[in-house]
Amino acid sequence: MLQSICFSSFAIKSAISAMHSTDWLPSINVDASDPYHMGWQIGQRFKGLIKSRMSKDPFLYSQLLPYAATHDGQQLVDALSASNKNLYPRYWSELQGIADGSYTSLLEVLLLNFRKEIMPFITCRTKNEVYDAEECSDVAICSSLAALGHNEDANVSVQDHISFLVHASLSSEASFTAFTLAGELPSCAFGFNSYGVGFTLNAVPPLPDEVVAGGIGRNFVSRDLLESTCLEVALQCVQLKNLAVGHSYNIFDICSRKIVNVETASRGRFSVKEIGATPFFHANMYRHLDISQVQDESSLHRHARAADLPKFTKDEILSLLGDTEDELYPIYMQGPVLHTLCTIWVDVDARKLTIYSGRPSSIERERSALVFDLTAQ
Repeated sequence: MLQSICFSSFAIKSAISAMHSTDWLPSINVDASDPYHMGWQIGQRFKGLIKSRMSKDPFLYSQLLPYAATHDGQQLVDALSASNKNLYPRYWSELQGIADGSYTSLLEVLLLNFRKEIMPFITCRTKNEVYDAEECSDVAICSSLAALGHNEDANVSVQDHISFLVHASLSSEASFTAFTLAGELPSCAFGFNSYGVGFTLNAVPPLPDEVVAGGIGRNFVSRDLLESTCLEVALQCVQLKNLAVGHSYNIFDICSRKIVNVETASRGRFSVKEIGATPFFHANMYRHLDISQVQDESSLHRHARAADLPKFTKDEILSLLGDTEDELYPIYMQGPVLHTLCTIWVDVDARKLTIYSGRPSSIERERSALVFDLTAQ
């Protein structure tokens, strides 16, 4: 598997080092060989952001903490903790380190990381809560152009300075880089590693009866995905039988020049779609796995708008990701409930990943871009 290494760890470290002074997206270098210390360093470095994020999260204090104090809530948190700690002891230690390093309670950190596994069991949700307001859009194509574009969207409560990059050194000169939200494991958004494997994520909205209490959490799965040595290993990481809630993964492998979309669900269900010459757009609904799901209005509108737009070139795809034509449910979100944190562009053949802080369709986009040279050296 190590034969598939394409990225240069040196190249990624060089790119990360240049970004410590970037105000809109700070970063940290950590050693992943000591999981607890890794988490503790992240918690220490970003304790202000973590505390700020927790204080502004409209769901944590109004619903998650009160529910966790009930008998049913305690049982669910205990079951989630046991199953995920047993399967991923290293990542559990990272969470403990994040909590200790940021001087926050482990329970609050757990609730942030398990929120999507817990929320379906809370019956007193109100409209426009975080549960209904976490969305992303992706466009992928693999023909003469092999590329992936992604909008990272979130509730406006987490808009201001709660995200950062984690660059972690693994064994044997390997490393990964992950866009991380304060208080959560790297990464619930997107990431890539020195084996040539990377991913973006899309939440999907299954109905409550599709959710299994106490199963494996998606944040733990995506943390594991960051250490995949090749596409085959990445697929094994996400195709688990005991998932609590499903997810959509857009996985790219530089070395094999492949991009796949994987939709997963509880009870071992999954579907893999390899991307080809027909552009593939994915919002926040299952597209090829037959699952009972919520008919998300925003996703339906975004899919309809994407179907009307060309998406065969870089300019066309970035223009689509920056589109605001649908005033109620735009692809590029600017409030009042949802906001696009950033847009990424992965050029598989050029072996470059670019992060845009502003609207990617703007002629000014390159001025606010962070470019990662992922060419082996």
